[in-house]
Amino acid sequence: MASGTQELELFVREALARGCTREDVERAMLAAAWTQEQARSALGAYAAIDFPVPVPRPRPYLSAREAFLYLVLFSTLYLSAYNFGSLLFDFINRAFPDPAVREFGEDRMRWSVASLIIAFPVFLLVSRHIGRELIRNPVKRLSTIRRWLTYLTLFIAAGFLIGDLITLVYNLLGGELTVRFVLKVITVAVIAGTVFGYYLWDLRREERE
Repeated sequence: MASGTQELELFVREALARGCTREDVERAMLAAAWTQEQARSALGAYAAIDFPVPVPRPRPYLSAREAFLYLVLFSTLYLSAYNFGSLLFDFINRAFPDPAVREFGEDRMRWSVASLIIAFPVFLLVSRHIGRELIRNPVKRLSTIRRWLTYLTLFIAAGFLIGDLITLVYNLLGGELTVRFVLKVITVAVIAGTVFGYYLWDLRREERE
């Protein structure tokens, strides 16, 4: 598959160098049974600028330094989101106690607060640092680790949202809705929805740019 992609890009390069238009090159690839996505990806490897020879675009890359930064960024994001939700759950349990359930809130609340005090500022600092680097050098948006971790985060957030809705419908059908339960469902939906919405918006903005 990799050799086929390289062969296709070599074809595009030679065709563009001989003066063929991008539309003609794409039609030729589609006629040869390449998919539209493959054709546009191969054409996208070269910038649409007026120059005697095709000019390649920057390619996705993997940097150990950026891998470290993004792993710290998303790890602290997960820690912050989880412990913030856990803290809100404990507040809900205190506001709407269930006599049938024995709560273990104090130690858990202390752990959640400690985690937020450390993890959330680290997330903000790393996010700010990465944001400044992306402004100075937008090509760093092509970082492979960045895209993989972003899509992984979208997957995790979507999983929480789907599971949250399934739990809501399950309890609704069983007639077991309580204020305590509904508030917890809303908490999960807001946290997961915020994370999902932000990173989806960021990816779409990146594609537009």
